[in-house]
Amino acid sequence: MNRAAQAVVMFLLGGAVLRITWTDVYLRYVKQGLRPFLIAAGLLLVVAAAMTLVYEVRDIVRHRGHPAHDDGHGHGRSGQLVGWLLLLPALALLAITPPALGADTAARSGSALATVGESETAFSPLPPGDPVKLTLIEYGYRAVFDGGRTLRGRQVQLTGFIATGPDGRPILARIMLACCAADGIPIKIGLRGDVPDLAPDTWVRATGQWIPHTVKDPVNDSEIPYLEVAAWLKIDPPANQYD
Repeated sequence: MNRAAQAVVMFLLGGAVLRITWTDVYLRYVKQGLRPFLIAAGLLLVVAAAMTLVYEVRDIVRHRGHPAHDDGHGHGRSGQLVGWLLLLPALALLAITPPALGADTAARSGSALATVGESETAFSPLPPGDPVKLTLIEYGYRAVFDGGRTLRGRQVQLTGFIATGPDGRPILARIMLACCAADGIPIKIGLRGDVPDLAPDTWVRATGQWIPHTVKDPVNDSEIPYLEVAAWLKIDPPANQYD
């Protein structure tokens, strides 16, 4: 693969990274905080491709009229074909928009609420006003590691997608990322009361109260706390579907 071809591959890779970062598609792959690094990487690839093309054109002009010669390294067609395979990731980024991790991941992976210690952890009181909007991990930590102390008597609002729980009934779930989709793990909240009868991966906003009930996740033996649902609303998936 000559330098011009290498420049084309770098340009397409950089352009693909910039394209998904310009929209919200990059949130299917990595956390929101990594956006500046993706932009920097994409710009670097595009600039490197442009500089490579400039040098290639300059060399062609400089050696015009001189016959090409073998570089003596024995580069064959197989090496060139392997180099062009680098186009596949770029084409995949440009042509395919994968769905975010969802109910299938929640069913196959253990809950994020693994045991952090034998003693309960104290949490600050919830802000005034009901319902209080909480992430699933905030609700889960308060319910499991604080024994629901700060949740008693309060109306909370949780947003997530419907998944299938250990008992086959609907639960509320959301995927947490440490860095990227490859390390995504689910946070699971069981549902009682007015449970939404919806297909898996349907996004809902549920309002209700904490109840002193948990079950063990059969995947990793972590706790799954429950919410007594008083009302729920079907919603469109948010732009950033990960916690």
